[in-house]
This record gives sequence, structure tokens and C-alpha cells, in this order.
Amino acid sequence: MVAINGKDYAAAGKNLASVLTEMKYDFRTIAVEINEEIVSKKFYEETILNDGDVVEVVSFVGGG
Repeated sequence: MVAINGKDYAAAGKNLASVLTEMKYDFRTIAVEINEEIVSKKFYEETILNDGDVVEVVSFVGGG
């Protein structure tokens, strides 16, 4: 299992980009951290999630 924003998902073995797409995240407005390390957007496709990984996805919103 992979913890994504505090919830467990069966995402081990999948690449980060496919998981984020399944979860309907807009890549343009997020930042992702895996095991306390920020992942550059250019590596989303090649980053494979492993059992026990802790993923945090932060969305940016505009406002005033």
C-alpha cells in the first residue's frame, strides 16, 4: 500500500503520473513529495511507487 495524503491506496508498482491522473489531479497546479523529497514534474512518468511510500500532493489555489 502507498499512503497518499494520509489514505492508503493500492498504488505500489504504478508510476506516479498514472496514479495522479487516476486521482484527477491537474499536474499544472500541484507539487508532489514522496518520502519527504520533492519530485520534479519531469520525473512523474518514470517514478515508480513502492509499497510503504508516503506521498503528499499539495494543490495550489489562487485567491485574494
